[in-house]
Amino acid sequence: MPWPTPTPLATPRLHLEPLRVGHAREAFVFLDDTRLHTWTGGAPDTLPELEARYARQVVGESPDGARGWLNWLLRRRADGRLVGTVQATLSRTPGGGTEGMVAWVTGAAYQGEGYAREGARAMAGWLRAEGVSPLVAYVRPGHQASMAVARGLGLSPSDVVVDGEVRWSGA
Repeated sequence: MPWPTPTPLATPRLHLEPLRVGHAREAFVFLDDTRLHTWTGGAPDTLPELEARYARQVVGESPDGARGWLNWLLRRRADGRLVGTVQATLSRTPGGGTEGMVAWVTGAAYQGEGYAREGARAMAGWLRAEGVSPLVAYVRPGHQASMAVARGLGLSPSDVVVDGEVRWSGA
C-alpha cells in the first residue's frame, strides 16, 4: 500500500506547503541557527547538506519503503515568510494500521507565537483524516514549548524514553 502524499494545507495564519527541494535556500535562512539544536544536539546543515536532505525527503519514503516521509514548510500568510516545518514519519503497525511520528521546528525568531502548534495541529488533522493513528512524538524532558505542542495534539507522555526523549502518544 503506498504512503499518503502531502497536500497543501492552510490555517488562519499559515500556509503549509509540501516540501520541495527548492525550499532549501529559503528555509536555510531560519534553519542555519545553532539555537535550534539546543534540545536535539548536532549543528545546522550547510546549504548543500540541506538540499541533499530535502532531495531524499521529497521522495516520500525511506529507501527500503518501510517508512513514509511527509514534510511541510510553514509559510506565514501575513508576509509570505517561512517560519518553520512540520513532519511525520509513517510506519505500519502490527495490526495493519499506520502510526505517525510527528515533529516540528520553528525558527528561533518566530518561537513563542504559536506557529508550531498551529502547523502541527493542521498536519495532525490531515494525518488523522488519512487514517494515520496513533500519533506519537518524542520530546526532551524540560522542553516546555514542545511539550505544549504535543499536549495541543492530544498526546500524553509515557514512561518510554528513547535517546533521552520521552515518547508522547495519543489516538
